[in-house]
Amino acid sequence: MSEFLRSRRARLRPRDVGLPEYGGRRRVPGLRREELAQLAGVSVAYYIRLEQGRGRNVSSAVLDAIATALRLTSAERDHLMHLARPVSRRLRPVARPQRVRPALQQLIDTMENVPAYVIGRRLDIIGWNRLARALLGDFAALPPEHRNLAWQVFLDPSARALYEDWDAKAADVVGYLRRDAGRNPHDPDMASLIGELSLGSPEFRRLWAAHDVQDKGFGGKVLHHPLAGRLVLAYETLTLPADPDQQVITYHAEPGSPSAAALRLLASGQEKTTERTLSCSEA
Repeated sequence: MSEFLRSRRARLRPRDVGLPEYGGRRRVPGLRREELAQLAGVSVAYYIRLEQGRGRNVSSAVLDAIATALRLTSAERDHLMHLARPVSRRLRPVARPQRVRPALQQLIDTMENVPAYVIGRRLDIIGWNRLARALLGDFAALPPEHRNLAWQVFLDPSARALYEDWDAKAADVVGYLRRDAGRNPHDPDMASLIGELSLGSPEFRRLWAAHDVQDKGFGGKVLHHPLAGRLVLAYETLTLPADPDQQVITYHAEPGSPSAAALRLLASGQEKTTERTLSCSEA
């Protein structure tokens, strides 16, 4: 929590929150601790203990006041709450294996003209339909440890060619991963993944050090597909109420657009490939 609070404090100037800038040139950027304490209505000594990780049993009211003073987004506010009250190892239930329910897999399989895939903890890709596989990569051909959205974006060179704005995609993915790390602070697989990404990608190290948190559920992406060409797509992220650790992500194009036609052609190509595969197996 200490690094997160310092990073959020560093991005604000006194004028951003209606305070005068006293004291001339500052040694470090952002609000001073005493200024933030003043805005949050807590003592400077109390806030210092909290930022240094020495606060215990912090009330929701104090956390909410600090979040408001720091101008946190809803995702950042939620992240702060998780950091301030981590679930102990003894109280945390054993994580279940990540599996897609058969009915959910059947559902996304019926979405023949909509690329859809399912992510779980750590952004692991745990389910997909044929069109997602054609659009984003052959997940089935990858070893399980590489079926991960963050691994794909930072350690698979083809991702840089696929996403027109790779920098924005990379920042989003790190924000999602930071959010998940806050919710699962004792996950050894998460620690292993972050270590691998840090060793393999200087861009990941830089973005991870910023402590930004992301929880955007929809938006747009432009992809450059080797067969379908340039695709302007919108995405939606649907969290499963029965299993909040799993999310279904879908892509779609504006009806009647060239991107919609390209997606239909891509889907048609997948169907023909499947038919040829079935014919060969029956023979």
